[in-house]
Amino acid sequence: MAKVTLKKKIDAQTTAFSDVRAYARKIWLAGLGAYAKVGSEGSDYFKELVRAGQHVESKGKKVAVEQLDAANSQIDQVKSNVTAVKGLVEVQLDKVEKAFDTRVASALNRIGIASKHDVETLSAKLEELTTLLERVARKH
Repeated sequence: MAKVTLKKKIDAQTTAFSDVRAYARKIWLAGLGAYAKVGSEGSDYFKELVRAGQHVESKGKKVAVEQLDAANSQIDQVKSNVTAVKGLVEVQLDKVEKAFDTRVASALNRIGIASKHDVETLSAKLEELTTLLERVARKH
């Protein structure tokens, strides 16, 4: 009876060892299967990721170009506005300058100081008189 009990124990251990061995083999095969699957499907997955990245990159470039164009358009509009305002300021400045010149000339004229025009007119008349006197002096 001791032999039978011992044989049952050995058979049970052998069966358990065989089960563990079979389970370990399944784990090993599952690992190999996963490695093979990643190897074959991994390159396809990588290619899919590259395509997705290219798509995102082209969208990003498109958005960047659109924003750059919009910014350049706004800059051109601001430049145009600045040019228009500059023209208006120059016109107003010319008006102010002419009004100032007129008032200064008027004030100088009131106190008896000749204007530039008056001086130029007198200079022209003086040159005429000088020329006339030189002719008269040559004749005598």
